[in-house]
Amino acid sequence: MTAVLEVRGLTKRFVKGDADLLALRDVDLTVPAGAFLVLLGRRGCGTSTLLNLLAGLTLPTGGEIRYRGAPVTGPRVEVGYLSQHDTLLPWRDVRRNVEMPLELRGDPAPHRERAARELIRRVGLAGHEGRYPRELSGGTRRRAMLARLLAGGPETLLLDEPFSALDAPLRAELQADLLRLWQGSGQTVVFVTHDVDEALTLADRVVVLGGLGRTLLDTPIPLPRPRDPADPRFTTLRRALSAALL
Repeated sequence: MTAVLEVRGLTKRFVKGDADLLALRDVDLTVPAGAFLVLLGRRGCGTSTLLNLLAGLTLPTGGEIRYRGAPVTGPRVEVGYLSQHDTLLPWRDVRRNVEMPLELRGDPAPHRERAARELIRRVGLAGHEGRYPRELSGGTRRRAMLARLLAGGPETLLLDEPFSALDAPLRAELQADLLRLWQGSGQTVVFVTHDVDEALTLADRVVVLGGLGRTLLDTPIPLPRPRDPADPRFTTLRRALSAALL
């Protein structure tokens, strides 16, 4: 299968004044096209730093990242990034927030509006087009941000703990929504989480990272979707991932 992202010998240091923090060292990773890869690790192990590097938001100190064979030297239009933070523009309603990538691309207004309304419908927000972020619940804002991410038509989605601030029932709803939108799309997903059950619910492959981005476990998740946490195979994989994190 063709590799979309290739990481070789990746190292990242943050230097500020006399402080020199080594965040990642000699990380290797390959992400095939169409995969749903979850990076699982404890807080502070460098998963978010790695995702920022994959997105081209920061540059490595050493090693290289390639996207479809080309060096990553900055953000790319083919790659969409969604962080754990709320990034909706408060002065725009839902529709105009979702339209923003199309507006930046120069698409005509009628096309932007049609495309935004369709994406809003697909993420389950029909009827919320004219509402502002301050009027939305946390889960509704997440759905609006997901619609805006998809509006740019990225072929690869980088998601950094996008549901971590939500309660368990709402998180489960959004996980199901994300899988529904991804399946059949041909898109590649790299998803960061610290939650073992979330990793098992979403991924077709999980890479467990330790300190400095060291790979502790790299395993496929050969379970049919939707997945049942009561399935003995789910339980066995949960034990394996949890043990790798210790």
